[in-house]
Amino acid sequence: MNKILASFILVWTVCTVQAQTQSKTVPLSLKDCITRALDQNLNISVEKLNPEMADISVSQAKEKYLPQLSLAMNQRNTNSASFSWLDAADQVETEYQFYTAEMSQLVPTGGSFSVSLETSQNETNRKFQTINPRYGSTLTFDFVHPLLRNFGFTVNNRDIILARNNANISESRFKSVVLETIYSVESAYWNLVYSIENLKARQQSLELAKDLLERNKRSVEIGRLAPIDLQSAMAEVATREADILEAEALVQNNQDLLKTLINLQTEDLQSDITITPLDKPLVEEENISLQKALELARLNRPDLQEIKYDIKNQDLEVKYAKNQLLPDLNLQASYWSPGISGTRLLYQNNDPTTGRVIGTIAGGSNDAFKDAYNFKYENWSVSLSLDIPLNTVFARNQLAESIVSRDQAKLRQQNLEQQLLLEIKTANRSVETNLKRVNAYRIARELTEKKLETEEEKFRLGNSTNYDVFLFQRDLSDARSSELRAIIDYNLSLSYRELVLGTSLETKNVQLEDVRY
Repeated sequence: MNKILASFILVWTVCTVQAQTQSKTVPLSLKDCITRALDQNLNISVEKLNPEMADISVSQAKEKYLPQLSLAMNQRNTNSASFSWLDAADQVETEYQFYTAEMSQLVPTGGSFSVSLETSQNETNRKFQTINPRYGSTLTFDFVHPLLRNFGFTVNNRDIILARNNANISESRFKSVVLETIYSVESAYWNLVYSIENLKARQQSLELAKDLLERNKRSVEIGRLAPIDLQSAMAEVATREADILEAEALVQNNQDLLKTLINLQTEDLQSDITITPLDKPLVEEENISLQKALELARLNRPDLQEIKYDIKNQDLEVKYAKNQLLPDLNLQASYWSPGISGTRLLYQNNDPTTGRVIGTIAGGSNDAFKDAYNFKYENWSVSLSLDIPLNTVFARNQLAESIVSRDQAKLRQQNLEQQLLLEIKTANRSVETNLKRVNAYRIARELTEKKLETEEEKFRLGNSTNYDVFLFQRDLSDARSSELRAIIDYNLSLSYRELVLGTSLETKNVQLEDVRY
């Protein structure tokens, strides 16, 4: 007997622990749900990457202004037969080395600037050389700049400006997703509150029906009521039990929707998490004039900001296309300083034709570099080149296409502003209507409660029937649900108006940067 009792206690304990681990209640306020959604919602997690990619595109476009370093080396050794004793005794040998380093930099207005240093060494066995080996160095400054086509800051920074505008567009789209997510969470949260309260109202209605059923049983037993009245009460109880099943399913559906939005999942798919809403819907009158609403929407609506940047992009494309129709006039300026040195050969009687070297004066590559660096020999040149295209068909087509795209963007902006005005009017009207519905259903519920109290008193005195009491009970249940639905709809209409105005972040005290990072 003791073993059986111990086994029973063990099984009961295991079942209790398992039930507790598989069922977990999480109390959450509306702010908690919004915070979780902004941090864990998978759709937002995906959208977070788009502004980041846009920022990378901006950085990549700016890289063209980073200086570029170019290095080159050329070493050549040549051997050829000598066809004249004046050239060399047997064969002509020449060793040549060339090194260059160049630093170039683009100018934001369209030109380019470069500075280069070239060094060379030439050594040969040819006769009659006065310097051998010979070293050369040249320091060169080059500046090239367009004066018509491809001239100007806007034209040459087109890709950077487009990347920045696209980054702002991506930011606006991300904000739009955040606003829609906040509204979806609010809608799911308040609908969950409604379904829970509606379930409670249905349960209260069922308790009233059961209480009346018990009283009818006693009345039938003592002969005050006919058996048909008992069947009527039992049918009403069954109907209200069916209503509860429907209300319970609605609670579960809204639970699942809210858990999906805030990504409230567990590793064990068999476990069950139940959200308990902590906030109750309030009825606080919030009136916003149409003019004020328009000002807020123009300031905060992300789609309006997006279309503005799109129009800026199209304006930029038009300017660029017009610029490409201009002639190509380029200014080029160069300044260079050469230097030369080497080992000087001293010939007999100072005559190289004798071929007799009687001495040398050593010289190195440093001497050539010093001459170049000190600008011992200054040289410069300035030139203009003009290229007039005779066929600009493709450029004109590009201009026409850019103008059409810009006109389309402006028409989309006008259409969006018209839709915005309509949405604001609808949102404001919904807020006003739902507030009136709340007041009307509150009065209806209070009157229905009084009518039910009166009818129950009449039934107690034998002056009413089961049918009449059931009707008043159902009327009260419907009145409570209608009032609650009106309160929920009023809160949802406030949330929708915030979505339309784009002010959800401000009203919920949410920083977009905090959501991104």
